[in-house]
Amino acid sequence: MDIPVHFTRLRLLGFKSFVDPTELVIAPGLTGVVGPNGCGKSNLLEALRWVMGENRPSAMRGDGMEDVIFAGSGSRPARNHAEVTLTIDNRERLAPSAFNDADQVEIVRRITRDAGSAFRANGREARARDIQILFADASTGSHSPALVRQGQISELINARPKARRRILEEAAGISGLYQRRHEAELKLRATETNLGRVGDVIEALDGQLGALARQARQAARYREIAEALRRAESLLLWRIWHDADRERRAAAEALTAALRAAGAGQSAASEAARLRAEAEERLPALRDEDAIAAAVLQRLTLERDRIDGEAEMLARQIAGLETQIAQMVADRERETTLDGDAKEVVQRLTAEKGAVEAEAEGHDDLLAEARAAAETSAAALREAEAAFEGAAEAAAQLVAEHQSAGRTVAETRRRFEEATRGGAQAESAAAAVGADLEKARPAMAVARTAAQDAAERAESLEAALAEAEAGAGAARTAASGLKISLAEADGAARALAAEVAGLDKLLARDRGSDGQILDAIRVEPGFEAALGAALAEDLRLPLADDDPQASGWRALPPVEDAPGLPEGATPLAPRVAAPPALARRLAAI
Repeated sequence: MDIPVHFTRLRLLGFKSFVDPTELVIAPGLTGVVGPNGCGKSNLLEALRWVMGENRPSAMRGDGMEDVIFAGSGSRPARNHAEVTLTIDNRERLAPSAFNDADQVEIVRRITRDAGSAFRANGREARARDIQILFADASTGSHSPALVRQGQISELINARPKARRRILEEAAGISGLYQRRHEAELKLRATETNLGRVGDVIEALDGQLGALARQARQAARYREIAEALRRAESLLLWRIWHDADRERRAAAEALTAALRAAGAGQSAASEAARLRAEAEERLPALRDEDAIAAAVLQRLTLERDRIDGEAEMLARQIAGLETQIAQMVADRERETTLDGDAKEVVQRLTAEKGAVEAEAEGHDDLLAEARAAAETSAAALREAEAAFEGAAEAAAQLVAEHQSAGRTVAETRRRFEEATRGGAQAESAAAAVGADLEKARPAMAVARTAAQDAAERAESLEAALAEAEAGAGAARTAASGLKISLAEADGAARALAAEVAGLDKLLARDRGSDGQILDAIRVEPGFEAALGAALAEDLRLPLADDDPQASGWRALPPVEDAPGLPEGATPLAPRVAAPPALARRLAAI
């Protein structure tokens, strides 16, 4: 269909020589562009062809599509993009529905270096194919013969019939149908390809259908076997769970007994520890008393030995002093005798001196002799006096020593008496201590016996404690083992419970929302297989007595003149407790 379009405005920016924004208003009627060669008149036509979808660089007189971007000059730098905007009057709403929402249709094509070009229609992105079809429906476009470029007149004159046909078709207004015909042919070829693929898919599905039918039969058989297997597994799992629960209870009882034994062992160990602590508390006091008694005895023994030694030493000193006193008395008597003798000699010599002096009056020689004798006697006298003085001094010293010795003897005797009294007192104290010691010895023996008993009791209690601890350790080990067994039993019980719950869910799912008649049937042991073989999948159907429209079992009257069972055959009905709806069916089994 030929849709008339009216171009109202052409705007260029950075396209070839139009570096600045340039707008060409196309008013109704004829619009002419006049100018010298090289002013850009042909660029306007190329811009119009380019915005309508021309993609051949040769049609733009360039080697590449980016050649339409302003390449720069001596005074102006090159641009990075070019843009052409074509405005179409659409007040009569003759444009396609996709572009028919405004009074004007604005087609914009923008190209960027190294990024390609893009189309926009009324501000929305559009495909180049959509823009080309838009202009093809209006019997125009980038290849329209109405756009006469340089040298096209001579080409039309020399054109072949096929090229002339395109011009005639455009003049007839059917050139836009070729684009849609091309699109339709592509869609038809795609549809034919899809139909071929659908046939292949149908053949493949037919093969799969047969396989699925076999699988369905196998699945039905599998469900039967799985149902029997689930029942057997349910019974087995229940049995395993029951055994595990019994083992768990036994383990719990054993654990309780072990804990009770461990508690008794701990009580015995605590009692033994208490008795040992009491014995250890009494033992230091007894040891202290024993040590104090031994120390007192040792001290008294040493004091007695010291006093005995001092008494012996004082006795020896007294004997020595008595000997010295006797010697001093003898020396004093000897000195007294010598003193008397010296006095007698002095008197005798004095008498002799007088006699000699009387006789010496005429006897000078005798006088000299007498003088010599007198001098000798005087010397002897002086010696005797000196000896007497020495003897007197010695006697005085001896007297002083005697007095000192007497005082020493008195002091010694006093000390001896005191020592004797102290020894007596010490002996009395020692005797008292000995008596006390004798009295304490039974207590000490009893204490030692008690200490030995306590030590033996402590050893026995330690042994009992060790045995109790060993028993407690064994009990703990047994308890740990029992706890592990209990945990394993609990885990197995939980696993079995989970499996039972899962089986219940499976059974509930298989039963459905209406329930199965199988749940209302009770069969004597041994006849389950016969009932399952006779009724098979019918056992899954529900009772339908209450709902006439539902599918299931209903109670029906017995069949009149029903054939009897073969000879020797036993009816199954007496072995099965089932609802009345199964009576008619069971009568024939």
